[in-house]
Parts: sequence; structure tokens; C-alpha cells
Amino acid sequence: MRYYIRGNHYGGSRREFLRSFAAAGAGALLPAKGLFAQTRPSAASATPVRIDIHHHIVPPSLLQALGSQRLAGASANWTPARGLEDMDRAGVSAGISSIAPAGDPFNDPSTAVRLCRECNEYAARLATDHPRRFGVFAALPLPNIDASLREIEYSFDTLKADGVGLFTSYGDKWLGDPAFNPVFEELHRRNAVVYTHPNTANCCRNLLPNVGDGAIEWGTDTTRAIAQMIFGGAAARFANIRMIFSHGGGTMPFLVERFTGMARSAQFAPKFPQGFGGAAAKFYYDTAQVANPAAMSALSKVVPISQIVFGTDYPFRTAAEHVKGLKECGVFDPKDLQAIDQNALRLLPKFR
Repeated sequence: MRYYIRGNHYGGSRREFLRSFAAAGAGALLPAKGLFAQTRPSAASATPVRIDIHHHIVPPSLLQALGSQRLAGASANWTPARGLEDMDRAGVSAGISSIAPAGDPFNDPSTAVRLCRECNEYAARLATDHPRRFGVFAALPLPNIDASLREIEYSFDTLKADGVGLFTSYGDKWLGDPAFNPVFEELHRRNAVVYTHPNTANCCRNLLPNVGDGAIEWGTDTTRAIAQMIFGGAAARFANIRMIFSHGGGTMPFLVERFTGMARSAQFAPKFPQGFGGAAAKFYYDTAQVANPAAMSALSKVVPISQIVFGTDYPFRTAAEHVKGLKECGVFDPKDLQAIDQNALRLLPKFR
């Protein structure tokens, strides 16, 4: 069974796309009737705005392609209804959807372009069926540059995506590598929001027995991407891009002394008059999996509160855990907590 509208696979206007969805009905996209049934927001969701910038979805086509074994655990059981329930329990008004790297979803070049398109169309339908509850960070089939440029055009111009979701590394290259310049040039031209999620690079798979890559390597992969973006010059060249890094910037806050020293060196000092901290503070950082005293204390000393955005890593963690963790970590006062809930509105004002 295919889960995308075949007639719209290569383009068409947004109006035609949505009309084709309505004509085909939910059964054309979904394996079970009623999966997209409208849910009335609870009292929690009617509270002041709280945007979850790090909300993963698992489109049926992705589950079909990868199988439940490769998507074992929480992601294999994802449904829109469960996502909405989790948001409502924690007073989350909107979740911005993205694809997690679990199962290496776009690693196969023969399927990556098709799967990205199907995932993006599914996410757009989800956002259309639940206005202001779901947003869309569109997936790109990197490192395929030409296909990624086509998907950027389709995602923004037809699907009206809120931004794109990238992994921090692809194969043996990290974001900021010159190989990705054509994609970043186009995202810069569009003043795009770019959400990033760590991945496992070729160098660093299964380094420690019985310790998953997500436990250690992903935080390090995020840090490599931040360092490459800043010290490689891409952050300055593509300054119109608003970038979000997951998990509080990975290990970057704990390595800040080394990065600060690099930025002061003869090699880099002329490029960083405001130091490393000034460059790092132009990015945004989410709270997913790091809503604890150690991580939040470190991050808040490196970047201003204005650059911290609420994120949960749902369905791998719950929104309620993060609301509780941030409140009890002892780092933020009530005004700070409200800012973290709503800082994403500067990037995504339509969810105000």
C-alpha cells in the first residue's frame, strides 16, 4: 500500500494537493480508519502557548519501509492521537513534527527521495487536519543535493512547511561542510528555520558495547556540527538561516572553554570579534532530554534564555517529563520558563 497521493508526487499547487487529499480521503494515506480524527483540545492545551519544537512523528510509509524491528520501541507505536494526548497532558499547544534518525530512515539512496516526499506530505496533512496543533519540519534526502533542492521547493512552496529538519551528519560529513553549500544557500535565500537532530556518522557506530549511540555519540555529533558551522564559516555565510540544535547543544556547553580559546586564537580571532559565545548565541537550543539541573545550568551560562526553546523528543520522552524537569531543575524562574515555552514564536509566529 502506498501512503502518498501519486498524482501529486512531483508537484502541483497547494490547493490541488489539499483537494486531492480531501477527494481521496484518509484511507488513501492511512492504514487505519480514523487515525486523523479531530481531537478537541483539553483545558491544558488551551493554556498559554507552549511550543514543542522537537516532536517526532512516524508516518505509515516510514513504518512500512523500515519495519517495526528497526523502529522498535516508542516510535513503532506512534499515532497522531497519542501525540495529541501527550501534548494535552502537559499543556503543549503545538508540536512541530520531524522525523527521528531511528532506523536510519533515509540512509538508502534508492528510497530516500520517495520516503522524504511521503513523510513530508503526511506531515502536511497532519498539520492541515489539526490546525495550530502540528507544524512541519520537512525532511530532506541529503546528501543528494539536487533532490534536496527539489524537496525544499516543494516543501515550502506547495506544502507550506514551517522549516526543514536536518540531521547533524550524513555519512562522513557534518552540517557546515562545503558539500552542503547549495542547500544552505537556498535555505539562506528563503530565511528558513532549520531544525537539526543528531545522527551517527560513519566513523562512530557502535563504539562501545551495550551503550547505544544515542547515549553518548549523538551529543558529540551535535557538537561537531556546531563547531563545523561556526569555525568553518557557514554560520556567518548563511546568517539568514535560523538554526535549532537539539538536546541543549549536545556537549558544546561543557566544551565551551576549549571553543572560547579557539575563537581567541590568531587563526580565528579576526572572524569572531564577539568571541565564541557571540557566535553560539545566534543559534537556538532545545530542552529535549536535557531538562535537568546540570545541563540547563551549563546551557544557560553559554547562551541567553532567549535562545532556549522547549523540546521533548516525543515519543521517546513525554512532554510532562520536560515541563516538570524544567520547573524543578532550579535554574529558571517563572518568567524564564514562560520564555522557553514561547521563544519558538519568534521563529514560528503563526502558532501565537
